[in-house]
Amino acid sequence: MFGSVVVGVGIAGCVRIRDLLAPLPSSAAEKLAIKGFVSRRSLEDQQGVKQISIKEALSREDIQAAFICTENKNHEEHIRQFLEAGKHVCVEYPMTLSYTSAVELWNLAQQKGLVLHEEHIELFTPDFKQLKKDIAGKTLEEGTLHFTGGSMKPDFGFLAFSGIARLTWLVDLFGELTVTAASLEEEKENKYMKMMAHFLTQQQKPLTWIEERGPGLGRAKHINLRFQDCTITELPAGQREPVGLFMQDLVLFGRKLQGEVPAAALQMERKRILHCLELAERIRQLSENTQA
Repeated sequence: MFGSVVVGVGIAGCVRIRDLLAPLPSSAAEKLAIKGFVSRRSLEDQQGVKQISIKEALSREDIQAAFICTENKNHEEHIRQFLEAGKHVCVEYPMTLSYTSAVELWNLAQQKGLVLHEEHIELFTPDFKQLKKDIAGKTLEEGTLHFTGGSMKPDFGFLAFSGIARLTWLVDLFGELTVTAASLEEEKENKYMKMMAHFLTQQQKPLTWIEERGPGLGRAKHINLRFQDCTITELPAGQREPVGLFMQDLVLFGRKLQGEVPAAALQMERKRILHCLELAERIRQLSENTQA
């Protein structure tokens, strides 16, 4: 068994506690047992789980794994603390708000023989799985992914990092990308931001990612993917699965802890995650240059 602690009890943290208390039967998630949660605030028990201090979480020998569910800007510090204390880490995306620090943390995990897992539940959604099936074998000519959502809190980081789920979609669907241009439009008084990033695929086909956040904007993904033989303008429904997205991720983390995920798959995942963070870094640099 791997004793676990949840750090941060917002929406994701509460879901993590729920899933750890009732793991999927006969799955690797059953190997994780929650020992407490950590929060900046003094709180009552959460779902029957007691609050402990960060110091206690880092030092207790019966805690071997941490789930980091704090604000994006705090991910890096918490990952580093738990890795240095010899604990495995599962962190909500984005792992960090810097590509360089992500490489450092991954190297630290490797040196210590620990699992560092970045959650990407968007790859488990039925619509994404169906889209991936639908476009298998098709040749992309050009594409656009336009995401809209409510205003961002300042501690969530630059849009290319806070919205890295969309970037992960594109890389998982179309392979490694090259950023050719990026820009950011911002109206601070209206809490509105719009980022636009342009890419080329390895086949030199153009892809555009638009991330638009502001008051009253409904949370939605709009796609326009033109292939040689068809154009897809709506996400497919996909078949709803009985196992929740966070539980699927918990099972994957549990399988990694038990050494059940092949080394080649781990290497591919690491490569994809770091590539996305490197792209996000490049988008930020180019966007800042256009604003300067």
